[in-house]
Amino acid sequence: MRLLVIEDEHLAAKRLIQMVSHLYPETKVCAVCDSVEQAVEWIKTNPEPDFAFFDIQLGDGISFEIFEQCTVNFPIIFTTAYDQYAIQAFKVNSLDYLLKPIDEQELKRAVDKFINQQQADLSSINKAIEQAKELLQQQNYKNRFLIKVGEHLRMIETTDISFFYSEDKSTFIRTTSGSSYALDQSLEHYEIQVNPADFYRISRKYIIKLSAITDMISYSNSRLKLKLNGMDNNDEIIVSRERVKSFKTWLEGEL
Repeated sequence: MRLLVIEDEHLAAKRLIQMVSHLYPETKVCAVCDSVEQAVEWIKTNPEPDFAFFDIQLGDGISFEIFEQCTVNFPIIFTTAYDQYAIQAFKVNSLDYLLKPIDEQELKRAVDKFINQQQADLSSINKAIEQAKELLQQQNYKNRFLIKVGEHLRMIETTDISFFYSEDKSTFIRTTSGSSYALDQSLEHYEIQVNPADFYRISRKYIIKLSAITDMISYSNSRLKLKLNGMDNNDEIIVSRERVKSFKTWLEGEL
């Protein structure tokens, strides 16, 4: 079997390959890609592997973006630390997913399922995709966040949020009125808690709200510059070049 691994953590990739090689010595690793950009380039210029492991959260974005930039016809086993991503994985024809840290027996179960699926009707996968879509529509997202302000606690409704941003290794909320509040977790943590129909991660630094956008301006290197409610003169909110295409798709209401 020819295997493609997309994983941005070197030790995680090494451990995954060791487990697969131990369980299935005949497996050949075609490549290890550590970013969306590198994965897209490899898939476009190489023969398809028999199957692949995709880490969902990569350094330059989320691996679902790969499907927006190239055609993927091979089965995939997703790896993720975020269980919330599991449903979305089925929408892009995944065969299975594994939660990190990966257990060897769970990995064997997933790969055996892949091997057996080669003889099976694809209708079973299609049925799983449809069920996942229904579950995704029922998924609950946060409507408010509890913020600590000094010795006090304050509720911030998502309707009042303009964007989330990271600065100096800290994460903040900016409201439409221009107030900023510090948060306890990383930007990645909040990205999966808000409704993707309303919020979009335009770069490593920003998650913006659709209704907060007041203007969009063409910017250098095929990027977009945004104006949002609540931003100040020091804010420069740029849609990264690799996310412009998917951002425009999101603006049109296609998740």
